[in-house]
Amino acid sequence: MKHFLSSCEASRGKVGFECDGKWMYSGSEDGTVKIWDLRAPQAQREYESRAAVNTVVLHPNQNELISGDRDGNIRVWDLKANSCSYELVPEVDTAIRSLTVMWDGSLAVAANNKGTCYVWRLSRGAHTTCFEPHHKLHAHKTYILKCLLSPEGSADRFLATTSADRTVKIWSVDGFRLEKTLKGHDRWVWDCAFSVDGAYLVTASSDATAKLWNICTGATVRTYSGHQKGVICCALHDGTDVSSPM
Repeated sequence: MKHFLSSCEASRGKVGFECDGKWMYSGSEDGTVKIWDLRAPQAQREYESRAAVNTVVLHPNQNELISGDRDGNIRVWDLKANSCSYELVPEVDTAIRSLTVMWDGSLAVAANNKGTCYVWRLSRGAHTTCFEPHHKLHAHKTYILKCLLSPEGSADRFLATTSADRTVKIWSVDGFRLEKTLKGHDRWVWDCAFSVDGAYLVTASSDATAKLWNICTGATVRTYSGHQKGVICCALHDGTDVSSPM
């Protein structure tokens, strides 16, 4: 892992793992998407995006990576063919800030610097995943910093968006109605993570705090403070029962 960090220390993109934890992927400001075998010191594969990569997600089929970059490009990287199999630009010269894919692979959402979310239905074509336009959501009036679809265990299907406007919004995926606006952070909200049952959300903000929210009520359950500078990322352990005392 020391070797990995030295290769990616300038990266402020996205990192994730495949389902069995055997390899990981990363997106970087150097314009590349890389795949790493956790047992090896060097990247096993490298894909050129030609612009700083802001976000990368792994399709639930575990065979495709989807990246979004600063120039507004979304690319699908076929890991079996070892090449880019699909490319689209939702809005010219508008950076893609965040991507998320529904747990069953049925939907993809991309959020950009203008506060817009583009939603596609995903289907499998002859050689790649295809994107069918489904909805355009004007979620915020300024930058969206993170968009995230709720996990498989959720009773309802939600989309969470965090923004430079200091709010977090919860949208119903069925019709993309605004369900809740979570207010309480004093600065930009950079990141969020759902609990495994989709009932709670953790957020990270430039105000140097993280917060735990009850999505049903919209109330802050707990505020985590202690950092001296902004909190720009967060994660929630899937095995944690957030309804129990901590």
